[in-house]
Amino acid sequence: MEQVVTVGLDGSPESLAAAHWAADEAERRELALRLTHAWILLAPPTPDSPAADDQNYWSKRIVHDAHTELARDHPKLTIIEDLVADEAETALLDAAAHSRLLVLGSRGLDRVASFFLGDIGLHTIARAERPVVLMRTGQGAREHPGRVVVGLSLHGPQDNLLEFAYVTAFTRGVPLHAVHGRRPDRAHATRDTEADVSRDTAEPARRELDEVLRPWRERFPRVRVVDEVRLESPAQAVVEAAAGSDLLMVGRRKHPPALGPRLGPVVQAAVHHASCPVAVVPHE
Repeated sequence: MEQVVTVGLDGSPESLAAAHWAADEAERRELALRLTHAWILLAPPTPDSPAADDQNYWSKRIVHDAHTELARDHPKLTIIEDLVADEAETALLDAAAHSRLLVLGSRGLDRVASFFLGDIGLHTIARAERPVVLMRTGQGAREHPGRVVVGLSLHGPQDNLLEFAYVTAFTRGVPLHAVHGRRPDRAHATRDTEADVSRDTAEPARRELDEVLRPWRERFPRVRVVDEVRLESPAQAVVEAAAGSDLLMVGRRKHPPALGPRLGPVVQAAVHHASCPVAVVPHE
């Protein structure tokens, strides 16, 4: 794995906004920034082939213009230009496998398939081996950063997600808000017993959340953590908790390749409805 943050560029305003976010994040993490543009028809450069130069003109222009703009704002940041003659999905998955973080721009809220380069974003976040951040224009860093949010399921190991969340909070110097959503089983509750049902759901959830976070609090004592159990669906809990935050981080359980790309309801809700950039972190 290379010590880089990679951003996928396609010439759109959304991908340029993602590049600015990625540059800020690379600088915070003391990593290099790689600007990747993939086009299957890229021709190999040859000194005596003007046709190849013409064919590659817009690909080179997209990356060069982004490099120039980012270098002006981040003069000390190492920026690498990366033109790949391959299908975009293949190139992005390879970039994710060799990067600390992959950043993609999103074109809107309507469908997951509307992310970077059509449905390529869907396949990328569902298959990537490393964290992928999705963001839209207008979601860049604020002048006064506030907090970052991580959604936790408490089912199975989530070390990759928690490590990413704590490092993110530490490098930004902001609090980490750890949220867990659990819906009480009120099927047989009455008005008199509803409070008891809520308490019986919340208390064990708080104990479980505290147990999961305890070793990470010890490992990152300088990160201030606010933990919260919300008595609602996990998807609703993370989206509501992310309001006004700088970044929402959610986990994606890895699945065998034979099952194909799969995104759970929490990830689906986050990428559709969260009002801030979303990091999807694969874990076992």
